Amino acid sequence: MSDLGSEELEEEGENDIGEYEGDRNEAGERHGHGKARLPNGDTYEGSYEFGKRHGQGTYKFKNGARYVGEYVRNKKHGQGTFIYPDGSRYEGEWADDQRHGHGVYYYVNNDTYTGDWFAHQRHGQGTYFYAETGSKYVGTWVNGQQEGAAELIHLNHRYQGKFMNKNPVGPGKYVFDIGCEQHGEYRLTDTERGEEEEEEETLATIVPKWKAARITGLALWTPTLAEEQPPAEGPGHEEVAGTEGRGESEEEAQDVPEGYEGEMEMLRPLDEDPDAFREEGQYSYDLDQGNVSFDEEEGRQSDLQD
Repeated sequence: MSDLGSEELEEEGENDIGEYEGDRNEAGERHGHGKARLPNGDTYEGSYEFGKRHGQGTYKFKNGARYVGEYVRNKKHGQGTFIYPDGSRYEGEWADDQRHGHGVYYYVNNDTYTGDWFAHQRHGQGTYFYAETGSKYVGTWVNGQQEGAAELIHLNHRYQGKFMNKNPVGPGKYVFDIGCEQHGEYRLTDTERGEEEEEEETLATIVPKWKAARITGLALWTPTLAEEQPPAEGPGHEEVAGTEGRGESEEEAQDVPEGYEGEMEMLRPLDEDPDAFREEGQYSYDLDQGNVSFDEEEGRQSDLQD
């Protein structure tokens, strides 16, 4: 199962004959501008060089897919747009027939990913926008997964911290538009299994659970994930670093009120939705309604078979 759209069918091979109408060189090779109809029903119109697709061209697949862009010796290489049979499309850089460099992927459910690609996968810095909820993930990716320092931005609050295997891990904080932050950390825990699952020796599912620590005023955040400084000796003297224009001291920070204490579970994404995950538990987000309470489901990707 691919985490993106359907991949193209086999393109024209070097030994395929098919039909060709266009320029040739002295050796009889396709050279210059030409049109070709392949035996498998695909068509190509564009530039050739020494018998190979080279330069700007349009390749149409019989399954409805289409590539418009640059070729280098029969391979998609350079700038190009690929429209997949399901209607999703990629616009950006290619290298050796793979999405590679910077590009934008438009999904059929109106989600988008804008950022770096490496060997056909999201890799590097990028932003994934979830059209259904209006949320977006801004941060690093590794081999197609959300991993590293990132910010998950919702309608009226955001989470800042570190992600691993698409889930938040370790220290982080929720920043609320009402003007406060909730600090804490995500701890990985095993979900409880039923008797049937235990008999089948099913592997336990690891889910991150949020443990709240304290409420403070707003502070600047940079994705360095530096370890928090130990509290100063004596009560009421711990400083809130980087407060925007407030100069607040730790005397203004409060313990987590009763309404915020507790734990939140972060469920793993569904198999058919690799980029989506939920936060559930005692407090849950409801992004569709724009509430601050914690019960969130990120936008879904419509993935197709490779």
